[in-house]
Amino acid sequence: MSQTVSPSISVPPKQEGLSDVELRQVSKYFDREAAVKDINLEIREGEFFSILGPSGCGKTTTLRLIAGFEQPTKGAVYIQRQDMSRVPAHRRSVNTVFQSYALFDHMTVRDNIAFGLRIKRMGRSQLKQRVTDALRLVKMEDFANRRPQQLSGGQRQRVALARALVNRPAVMLLDEPLGALDLKLRKQMQVELSNLHRQLGITFVMVTHDQEEALCLSDRIAVMKDGDIEQVGTPSEIYDHPTTPFVADFIGDTNLLKGEVSFADSKMLQVKTLEGTTILVSRPNDMPQSLRTAVVSVRPEKIRLSQAPLGNKGNCYSGYVKHVMYLGTHIHCMVQLQSGECLTVLEPNRTEHSLELETPVYVSWRPDDCLALAA
Repeated sequence: MSQTVSPSISVPPKQEGLSDVELRQVSKYFDREAAVKDINLEIREGEFFSILGPSGCGKTTTLRLIAGFEQPTKGAVYIQRQDMSRVPAHRRSVNTVFQSYALFDHMTVRDNIAFGLRIKRMGRSQLKQRVTDALRLVKMEDFANRRPQQLSGGQRQRVALARALVNRPAVMLLDEPLGALDLKLRKQMQVELSNLHRQLGITFVMVTHDQEEALCLSDRIAVMKDGDIEQVGTPSEIYDHPTTPFVADFIGDTNLLKGEVSFADSKMLQVKTLEGTTILVSRPNDMPQSLRTAVVSVRPEKIRLSQAPLGNKGNCYSGYVKHVMYLGTHIHCMVQLQSGECLTVLEPNRTEHSLELETPVYVSWRPDDCLALAA
């Protein structure tokens, strides 16, 4: 993407500390079924914010509430500090980009982008300049006279972005914007979407079920489950410091081991699993004193494999290799402990390191490399 933003697409400078979107105690019911349950959410000006969760968790409903396509059963939606309760979708300073692109097949690329401006009865010369600037922004100038069916998936997605941006929205809403693309093209578009956000400086709100996509694009992420927001934080906070077992399991891969807290002091916890494995966990400052049952989360990449024990300062257990998958840069394997528990391990693919089924191994990790979460 070009590093220069056309004046026709640029937006006023943001005032630091203000929010562009705010949901206050918002609920949405469909036939007495709660799709969104009393959520509070604040999205800051200029940030790339993602709403992440499995199918049916309420993330798309939340986006539609912001867009105005749905009205909350309870609570209020604010955009740029203004209550949207009586503001219809077409009068809100937002534009939505859908997974299906929603382009008009009988129109050229140029006409698709100009459609919204023509509805607003914009003057011809201003309209032409705005469309030209939008085409340049998404690098589609050479395709202006083609029709959508003559474009690739990535090109159609760029046209959909240009059509939304040409209206100068305060907030860009992205509903699974890259979901219809193949993996390689999806990666390319992630880079372009990130560059576009950085160039424009406007607020992006994206709904996705793709954890990797949310982690690599977002300034902050809200993880949803069953209509509730489980956690809001930066990608590193969500991945390295999940606050619930669901977030730990949903964001990337992890091993979850449930057990009873058998010992605790100011620095360390000792959790004994149902199978009898004793795990040492560094105690975070905010952990409640009354915690009795915990779920220990340890990421596969934090676990080391060895042919012999690696000392006695951490967690070290014997077992054997049950399954191996070669992933090119890494080796993904399953190790069954002597206790019967199975752990997923992700090892760098080193040529001198060979793993075969039923090979006896030791797995180990430091107490700092795992988390104890309330069960």
